[in-house]
Amino acid sequence: MEILLNSNKNLAKIRILLGPLDWGLGHATRCIPLIHEFHKQNIEVIVCGEGPVSVLIQQEFPEIKILSLRGYQIKYNAHKKGFILKMILQLPKIYQAARREHRFLKKIVPEYEINGIISDNRLGFYHKKCSSVFITHQLRIHSGWKWMDALIQKINYHFIYKFNECWIPDEATENNFAGKLSHPLHLPKIPVKYLGVLSRFKKNSEQKRMPLTILLSGPEPQRTLFENIIVEQLKEINFPVTLVRGLPQQKKPLLLPYKNVIQHHHLTGKELNRLLEESEMVIARSGYSTIMDLLTIQQKAILVPTPGQTEQEYLATHLFQHHYFYTVSQNHFNLKNEIKKANEFEFKLPSITEMNRRCIFDWLSNL
Repeated sequence: MEILLNSNKNLAKIRILLGPLDWGLGHATRCIPLIHEFHKQNIEVIVCGEGPVSVLIQQEFPEIKILSLRGYQIKYNAHKKGFILKMILQLPKIYQAARREHRFLKKIVPEYEINGIISDNRLGFYHKKCSSVFITHQLRIHSGWKWMDALIQKINYHFIYKFNECWIPDEATENNFAGKLSHPLHLPKIPVKYLGVLSRFKKNSEQKRMPLTILLSGPEPQRTLFENIIVEQLKEINFPVTLVRGLPQQKKPLLLPYKNVIQHHHLTGKELNRLLEESEMVIARSGYSTIMDLLTIQQKAILVPTPGQTEQEYLATHLFQHHYFYTVSQNHFNLKNEIKKANEFEFKLPSITEMNRRCIFDWLSNL
């Protein structure tokens, strides 16, 4: 159902500033349906970012204005051991990044006459004179230790309280997909609204033509480590495989000795939408944006969480227990065996609801 703003409201004067986090491309991809929705309302959107995030957004929206803003540039371990400790040691870096982007907005908001701000997990992306929304599916960040979860949640809420609203890309009901991450015992004391599944994809019912598509994504060095595992094990596969490397800035092809493998550095949303729908099976990380995309097109998948990323590990386990997706750890990954096990797995993909446009409409109406 299309929802349009009251015709008496001057939409031409509304300008939205949007800032997705740079930890992988997931935060940027799930902002794409929001940008489309704003464009339907004839509302101008300006995006802040750099590197792969800006490349991705520019590919999807060639005419959109992008302002250069440094990301958090978090470093990840090559191994699971010590991952949480390394994240903790980088908290001062995260805090400084939040302060830097907040100073940036103090200048940009009046200069570009911004009416509303949307931050996808950028902690300092708000302005006191402008209605600011924080998007996250992690109100309860999962670290693996309960005492640390409580501490991190307290810090997280400290920043969330700087915003006017909090939007959560998940179902509001018990039949949700992020579990306790998006449905903690205590919600923030600001308006919290559940957006439903937020995906750039659409269900088109494409005919299955590709036996397997492998979708690589996420931060380095784990993206490359998993790619190396995949490339080595592809020698055991004799049917057609498509490999999407998740490298929008890459130009040089990966040298592969296999004639049955088609590779892409990066695909647009429409191209990836069609490819995944045409695939019998997909192998992907258990990043939340990827999960929402797969749910939207009702695609069977093998989820391989990034080692040490406790959020992905929790999501993969949670969804496996509900029989939404088959899951295996990277350390135990064997391509040939996992395909066989996944084909024997009883998938129970759930039906999903459309994005909650009423939430967006109400916010825009009050700008």
